[in-house]
Formats: sequence, C-alpha cells, structure tokens
Amino acid sequence: MRIFCLTVIVALLGGCASTNEPPVQANDPSFAPVVPDYPRETVVEDGSLFRSYMANSLYSDVKARRVGDIITVTLSENTQASKSADTSTAKDTNVNLNPITGLGGKAINIGGESIQLGLGSSRDFSGDATANQSNRLSGAISVTVVDVLPNNNLVIRGEKWLTLNQGDEYIRLTGIIRPADITPENEIVSTKVANARIQYSGTGTFARAQEKGWLTQFFDSTWWPL
Repeated sequence: MRIFCLTVIVALLGGCASTNEPPVQANDPSFAPVVPDYPRETVVEDGSLFRSYMANSLYSDVKARRVGDIITVTLSENTQASKSADTSTAKDTNVNLNPITGLGGKAINIGGESIQLGLGSSRDFSGDATANQSNRLSGAISVTVVDVLPNNNLVIRGEKWLTLNQGDEYIRLTGIIRPADITPENEIVSTKVANARIQYSGTGTFARAQEKGWLTQFFDSTWWPL
C-alpha cells in the first residue's frame, strides 16, 4: 500500500511538472524583423543613382507606413485594480412541542416528567475579502511593421533583449496601430496600440530565484485536496 501511494504521488508530481511552459529563448523566428521584398529592378546604364522603389515624395515624412519600417513604441502602462467583498448571513430555527396530553386533558408523564420536545439551532456566517493590484511599465522599444492591413492600419511586432550579469531581461510587443496616431518623430504610445500583447520578464539566476519548487507547486495545485 505504501509503494502504491508513493507511485501515485510521483505520477502527480510528474504531471504538475509537465505542465510548465518551455523557457523563452532569444532569436525567436516569430519576432524576427521582416525584410521587405523589393521588386527586382532592371539596371539601366545611364550613370544615375536614382532608384524608383526607394524614392519618396518631397512632401513625405519619416513615419512608418510600409512593411519593414521601424517605429518606436513608448511604453506607458499604468493599471490599478481594487476589489472588496463583504458577506454576512444568519439563520435561527426554533421548534417546540408542547407536552402530550391524554384523556382528560392531562399531560402524559413518564417517570414523573411530561413528554415534550424542544429543538433550536443557530447558524452564522461572515466573510470579508479585499484585493488590490497595481502595475506600472515605462520605457521604449523599437519594433518593425510586419503587415499593412486593407484599411492602412499597421501590424507591428518586435522584441528587445538586455543581457545582465546573471541573466537576460526581455520585452516583447505585438499589436495594431493607426497611422494617424504616429507622431512626427515616428513614435506612438503603447496605450494606443490595439490588441496589444506586452511581455516583460527575464531569464537566468534572478528569474529562477522567484520560481516555486516542484514540491511547493504540487501543494499549491488543485491536486492537493487540503
């Protein structure tokens, strides 16, 4: 029986460990910059340095508008959430049975005591919960345009990796932006990025120090009945 229990525990621990996500790696092809495929141009030997596919209008600006263009996203995320709940219930129940009477309206006695019944119950419940959460992220990251939608909105994607003494820190960002929200300096605030996916985390010694061990994860999981 002891061997069976140990086998079940090991299997449960293995199942909890297998649900961990794979570690994030640098140079992920999904976040690689997109290089535009320029059409092959027929070279005309006229001595000119002009290239039509690289020409811009005299009235154009430096804003990103094509696949492969770079745009800087200013990270300005600040969220606060607060929630509280207070629950209180009470219930009282009382049941009394008068003495049982017999012939002549006299109470029936057994051992000198009349037959009667009394029942009472009381139940109270009180619960109070409060949760507060605050997150803030500031900085900047330059990303590339990976697609131009039919309505001229731009799909952006990119990442930034910082190598520190004991590990790496990375920022990843994907989303959709409007060309009208881009400033003349070719920048946009992260609050104006639609369907934004922003990841800020790290790898290495500092990141592993904040992770729970496999045994702690088991006791915190739904597999532990207590």
